[in-house]
Amino acid sequence: MHAIIGGSGLAKLADLKLERREVVRTPYGDPSCALSFGAIDGAEVVFLARHGYGHTIAPHQINYRANLWALHHVGATEVVAIATVGGIRADFGPGALVVPDQIVDYTHGRKGTFFEGDAPVTHVDFTEPYAEPIRARLLAAAAAAGEPVAAGACYGCTQGPRLETAAEIRRMERDGCDLVGMTGMPEAALARELSLPYGVLAVVANHAAGLGDSRRAISMAAMGVVMEAAMVRARRVLAAYLRASIAAGAAR
Repeated sequence: MHAIIGGSGLAKLADLKLERREVVRTPYGDPSCALSFGAIDGAEVVFLARHGYGHTIAPHQINYRANLWALHHVGATEVVAIATVGGIRADFGPGALVVPDQIVDYTHGRKGTFFEGDAPVTHVDFTEPYAEPIRARLLAAAAAAGEPVAAGACYGCTQGPRLETAAEIRRMERDGCDLVGMTGMPEAALARELSLPYGVLAVVANHAAGLGDSRRAISMAAMGVVMEAAMVRARRVLAAYLRASIAAGAAR
């Protein structure tokens, strides 16, 4: 079963033929919201809105452990996460879709592991934070849907909920970051601890602070307009991704 985590601008899946919702209790507290089960183009899907259905949970307050544990518990075999980000690299302007391949974690104080308390000390390999098969299928799905998507980028994850200063973005650029967001970690690391293949389709909502038309300030209104249009394209990519997964399963 495919799991989709929706971020800012994607609190629900319009294409999802909803069958049921389920409140999942976890050892780590409550997930962001009830899980929605259904199908898109015949593919079995479970959907979770990362910030809650009313977009009421700030990035630093999301219970990432409960979210990932719940998806794993109900039988998800992979996760595709939608992430709204700012563009640092010059060619990642508002509206761009990107499939990142690396991440840098600038967050602090978040519950970032399942291995604590009486659990044995466990070190998981995180050299490649995103599952390559998911990345490849997302890129192929974008091509099939006729949607241009950039292959490869480094996602810098900041604490939030405030946006970054121009100086912080300059530092991130020196660190090699191409995108900036607030929810990529510890989500990716927790998925890896659960051996749950995980990939991201990033939607660029704005130039990062100090860059492009965000040189002096970031317009929230402009971000909303960009996200509305870009999420339509992201949903097309997701639908093509799921259709391809069904075709691949039938071929086997």
